[in-house]
Amino acid sequence: MPELPEVETVRRGLENLIVGSRITQVRLPYPKVITGDSQAFITGVLQAQFTAIDRRGKYLLLRLSNGHTIVSHLRMEGQYSVEPLSATPHKHTEIIFELADERVLFYNDTRRFGRMALATTGHETLAVPALGKLGPEPTETALTIADMIAKFARSKKPVKSFLLDQNQIAGIGNIYADEVLWQSRIHPETPANVLTAAQLATLRTNIISEMARAIAHHGTTVHSFSNVFGEVGQFQNELQAYGRADQPCLRCGTMLIKIKVGQRGTTFCPVCQIKQAAKSKE
Repeated sequence: MPELPEVETVRRGLENLIVGSRITQVRLPYPKVITGDSQAFITGVLQAQFTAIDRRGKYLLLRLSNGHTIVSHLRMEGQYSVEPLSATPHKHTEIIFELADERVLFYNDTRRFGRMALATTGHETLAVPALGKLGPEPTETALTIADMIAKFARSKKPVKSFLLDQNQIAGIGNIYADEVLWQSRIHPETPANVLTAAQLATLRTNIISEMARAIAHHGTTVHSFSNVFGEVGQFQNELQAYGRADQPCLRCGTMLIKIKVGQRGTTFCPVCQIKQAAKSKE
């Protein structure tokens, strides 16, 4: 599933390519991509210009000149591409936006899990309630240590599962959770509420820096991610834990191992990342 760095990479590509373009026609080879009334969606976007492309967590927010916003979630394998008007739709193209400048914006999704909804700009949570529940963005200004200390203290979840909860911190998925926990020397099964303030400060620093580094490398391509130019990410070449099971730890040389945490494959170092015990009952 594309995580924050991959979605941000898509956002930047769309911003460069379609802002200022006007939608002249919409075709829906797969109407289920639209959450809600598909005809109302089409009517609500026709003749509008793309004015900005924003992001919140893993959601893309395609702003339109008529006061509407297309809320798009790529889910597992959703991809956008901008092509000439004469281009043939792909096998898994689900929605086609024809543009006044003789181009088309395709949304392609081999798994067909991605969804779009049309919302009134400024009231996106009415159309997509999950947006209103998202935790802070993993940035220096939004993700404060005070907020982390308070949130982690309230949860007995394994820290890996806690990091994957978008209501706690927005945008972290399986890849980057493994990475930041390895960097912070925290075992993925350690209960969130036993981490010290010092550990959380280290984790916060690594979350912020890892997301920034991944964005700078245009995201991670493990299976099928590509940006709107059809280019794969480059951060898979920088990974230190994820996907490296049975390979030596880059710190201590111990073979990394892979387990399941909350049904998600999880790679860590059994020497560098020691599991901490749950708090004893008082």
